[in-house]
Amino acid sequence: MSFFSKIFSKIFPSAKAADTPAAPPTATPPAPSSSSAPIAPAPAAPSSIPLGDVAPILDAMPGASGLNWRTSIVDLLKLLGLDSSLAARKELAQEFTYSGSDEPGSAAWNIWLHRQVMSRIAANGGTVPAELRD
Repeated sequence: MSFFSKIFSKIFPSAKAADTPAAPPTATPPAPSSSSAPIAPAPAAPSSIPLGDVAPILDAMPGASGLNWRTSIVDLLKLLGLDSSLAARKELAQEFTYSGSDEPGSAAWNIWLHRQVMSRIAANGGTVPAELRD
């Protein structure tokens, strides 16, 4: 499971982030035979899960009032109960293919990382305020 998938599943436990591999297509059922038995229609594909607003979900989590999760990647990871160490954040930046010149762990680098997380949550169906996205 990717680091971003861990973040996403902590916010939306019943959903999966798009960076997880898609299920392989199912085989086409055989052509109906000449028997008179009716064939049941194939079940419909599940509809996408409405994910909702990220800010109220995170604000409602225990400990949110004491953390600045809206601007701090470290506080966001702490709120979600995930590793917020520099090594963990480097792993996340590598997953997002960081190509900037900011020093890992610097304020600019952490801001970029936080905005990437919020943008990807939005890209996966979460509602994120525009000021939190890239």
